[in-house]
Amino acid sequence: MWEEQFGAGRKSWSGDGRRTIWSRYKDFMERKEEAFAARTTDRVVREFEWGLEWTRNWPVAASDGAPASYLAELSERAASDSAAFYGYKTPSDFRCENNRLRFTSPVQTPYPENNTVHGLWFRASRPKGRAVIVLPHWNAQLQQHIALCRVLQTLGISALRLSLPYHDLRMPSELTRADYAVSSNVARTVDATRQAIIDTRSAVDWLQSLGYDRLGIVGTSLGSCYAFLTSAHDARLRVNVFNLFSLHFADVVWTGLTTRHIRQGFEGQIELEQLRACWKAITPASYMDHFAENQKQSLFIYGTCDTTFLPVFSEEMLREARRRQIDHKVVVLPCGHYSLGQSPFKFIDAYHICSFLLRSL
Repeated sequence: MWEEQFGAGRKSWSGDGRRTIWSRYKDFMERKEEAFAARTTDRVVREFEWGLEWTRNWPVAASDGAPASYLAELSERAASDSAAFYGYKTPSDFRCENNRLRFTSPVQTPYPENNTVHGLWFRASRPKGRAVIVLPHWNAQLQQHIALCRVLQTLGISALRLSLPYHDLRMPSELTRADYAVSSNVARTVDATRQAIIDTRSAVDWLQSLGYDRLGIVGTSLGSCYAFLTSAHDARLRVNVFNLFSLHFADVVWTGLTTRHIRQGFEGQIELEQLRACWKAITPASYMDHFAENQKQSLFIYGTCDTTFLPVFSEEMLREARRRQIDHKVVVLPCGHYSLGQSPFKFIDAYHICSFLLRSL
């Protein structure tokens, strides 16, 4: 594993020369990350909003007060009673035609496009009851992550690639990016995350109705956060792959390369501590104990040069997993967030994901 071949080797280096080699490599990779990020030219700095109207349908209540304290109290109560916050009624209109799954999201929003969940279904010829849900990264296009699903299908594991809220087929007509999934609208970001978890749990219901009983989940970046929150609240997901992950939600948005424009929207309106409190209900740190309650096997993959999900946040999550004796494996790659999707890292990443699922499911 790269954790052994690269990570441990890096720790054993001694001497200024070798440290300089690593520093130069890291600087090179971080410049590449900046260059990859610069290719996206349609980011919009949106006006800051508390978004209190998005809380009306949440199954929690709080005392009236200033928006920051009101949302913080709501989030605290949601995290304390997360079974209710992430609870739902199973949809009754699952339909799969030509390997395209559709159903109505149990969480309704003002955007009709977003209220229908879409999934691409890759059924293995001999699945042996094994299936995984694949949750893409933020702003993923519809065709992305399909290659992984096809490889899993070939290996005998059925795969369902779900579209995240406000993404691809679920994107409102006024958008060109999935800005409503994560944004400087505080409560809408919580609502989008809640919807993603409930939609994913609904998809687990569908897989179970087909007879699948060995179930797993693969999430990348934002999809990794969604995957963790889903698995923490659903004992049926016994095998997990968290591909680029963080213990925190607010801290990633506050510090990450790809969310600089969101941070700009926050400037002068909210402090990090306030944002952490308002987003407590959607941060993995709130649910490590929930996750540890059920026997699960997990693979954690992160990059040492990641400027979007800073490695310190990934390493914090691993410490929490070890402290709770969660069954897990770790792969550390010498790359960043964007470069993980480039050669050779995308192939190394896929190898670790597929081999882990083959062994564990």
